[in-house]
Formats: sequence, C-alpha cells, structure tokens
Amino acid sequence: MKRLLDYTMAATFAVACFGCNNNGQEDAVKDAKDSNSVKMDSSSVSRDSAAVKPAMASTVSKADADFAVNVADAGMTEIQAGQLAQQKGMAGDVKEYGAMMVKDHTEAGDKLKALAANKNITLPGSISPEMQKNVDGLQKKSGSDFDKAYIDMMISDHKKVIAAFESEAKNGSDADIRAFADSTLHTLHKHLDKAEECHKMMKKM
Repeated sequence: MKRLLDYTMAATFAVACFGCNNNGQEDAVKDAKDSNSVKMDSSSVSRDSAAVKPAMASTVSKADADFAVNVADAGMTEIQAGQLAQQKGMAGDVKEYGAMMVKDHTEAGDKLKALAANKNITLPGSISPEMQKNVDGLQKKSGSDFDKAYIDMMISDHKKVIAAFESEAKNGSDADIRAFADSTLHTLHKHLDKAEECHKMMKKM
C-alpha cells in the first residue's frame, strides 16, 4: 500500500510538471493551483496513512490557497504595468502612480511570499496568460492613449482586488491570511482613490 501511494504521488507531480511546458505555453498560476491541490490531497491521505510525509501537506483550505495565488498573480501584474507606466507614461502623475504600484506591490508581494512559505502554499513565478495579454496591450500603446488605458486598467483591477480582499478578510478560514488581507486593504483603497483622481484630471485636459 505504501509503495502504491508513493507511485501515485510521484505520477501526480510528474503530470503537474509536464503541464508547465506543454506546447511551450506556461500558465504558472494554473500550475501553482494544481500543486496546492496535490498538497491538499496529500493532507487528506496523511490523516489515514503514514505513507505521505506531513511536510508535503498544505495547512490551508483551497479557497485560501487560491486567494494567495490570485493575489500573487495580480500583484506581479501591477508591478509590470507600473514599470511600463514609469517608462511610457506621458503625464507626471501617471509615472508617479506607476512608481507607487511597483513599490507597494513589491512590499505586499514579499509579505505574501513569507506567508505562503509558512503555510506551504505554492505561488506562481510569473503572471497568467490572461494578465499577460493585458500587459501586452498596454505595451502597444503610447502617449495619452497609454495613460488612459493604464489608469482605466488600474481602476478596474483595484475594484476587483478590493472585493476579493474584503471577502477574504471576512470569510477566510486561515487567521494569518485573513490578517494579511485586512491589513492590505488600506493600501489598495489608496491605490483606487489615486487612480480615480488621475482619471478625473485626464477628463479635464
């Protein structure tokens, strides 16, 4: 029985790793969620058998792990978009906003990485294909068109992210992840307020 469980786990990990390079299209977010699902399966098995080492098991719920993965995806996207804003933004306010995004989301990302390591949550190392399309779309724009597209993206993204953080802060099953969500909300609201200010200024120009 022990050998069968070992082979099953090894095969599952092999499939997950193969998916990373399938057709050259890597979806690090999907791979991270798959990895976390494997850990949760390991946790379930380890309660009934000593065949799986406890160190492999996840310590959080699927919802909490998915939240962490989605936050990492969004945060890395904000950093990449912020770097573009610093390079391509025409208005000074847009460049400053981009710099704030890079700084604040890098700090939040570092906190998330430490939390994930403590909870044995796998985080993606790169953004999802969907997010990459958004960044690529910004890359193709310039001047005032870039500024408008960037700020519109920031308003839309932050509204979605704030809703997710508020839900996690209220309903998350892990106390530490709930605390992370709650403590980050102030910064996210600041980002949204600033983006909306930039949007209003653009309409006056």
